[in-house]
Amino acid sequence: MRFMKMPAWMSAAVVLLPGFLSAQEDGFTQAATLKDRRINESSGLALSHRHPGVFWTHNDSGGEPCLFAFDKTGVTVAKVRLPGAVNFDWEDIASRNDADGVSWLYVADIGDNMRMRPSVQVYQIPEPDLPADPAHEIESAKPRLWRGAYPDGRHDAESLLVHPLTGRIHIITRSEDGRSGVYAFPEKLLEDEAMTLEKIAALEFPLRARPGKRPRDAGMATAAAYSDDARRVIISTYSFFHEWTARPDEPLADVLKRQAEVLTPPVLRQTEGVCYDADRLSLWFTSEQLPTPLYFMKR
Repeated sequence: MRFMKMPAWMSAAVVLLPGFLSAQEDGFTQAATLKDRRINESSGLALSHRHPGVFWTHNDSGGEPCLFAFDKTGVTVAKVRLPGAVNFDWEDIASRNDADGVSWLYVADIGDNMRMRPSVQVYQIPEPDLPADPAHEIESAKPRLWRGAYPDGRHDAESLLVHPLTGRIHIITRSEDGRSGVYAFPEKLLEDEAMTLEKIAALEFPLRARPGKRPRDAGMATAAAYSDDARRVIISTYSFFHEWTARPDEPLADVLKRQAEVLTPPVLRQTEGVCYDADRLSLWFTSEQLPTPLYFMKR
């Protein structure tokens, strides 16, 4: 049999084939509905490392440059403004503890639907204290700002991965044809310039229909997270979750060479926030809608 030459973009891609290791919807339950209607486009989700049972989220493009903290019952416990920041298109958030025990939050201002931004940026702040009065807005410390430019043109992106042990920052682009690039910031970050990102992997998410979702919904990467021990990586689309197991010291490029397990969450309007629980195995996720649901998958 004569084989056709594989396109260059596919030769380095991990193709996530449909129909393998597919889980059912069982195990997913709605834990709460967010009470705060100011959270009207929950576009990222991160578990707090300082405050047990607390999550951080933010709104999508055009919202205030603020984070909201809420508990497992959906009650807001803080609104935190990032001084000097702008919400051009905040799309994801990550949290980690560094080697010195400092808890950090990373906010990804990486959305670019029109492919018009010469660079994207990630804000980094120490995780703030919670105010005594949740109704009182507080300010975070001045953010550190990391700017990055893609080496191969402009891309839309909604997914952020920050390695829990090394702190290396990764962005996962999205497109309606299911092709995503995975880009890494340099290991040594510079605050005074736009750093050139490194493309470390290519993924292709199969375009698969399911009741209530279009085939292309399965191809668009919308959120990502590491487990706190760096042993699991998850990438969400509007239709499915794709999960990889990893060694804690393993580069993300090597992790993504393996086949992912596909999880089938409940159909929601726009699933754009996902994170691991403190058990490093169970999952939490939200949807960009009002009222905003908080879902949990116990594993």
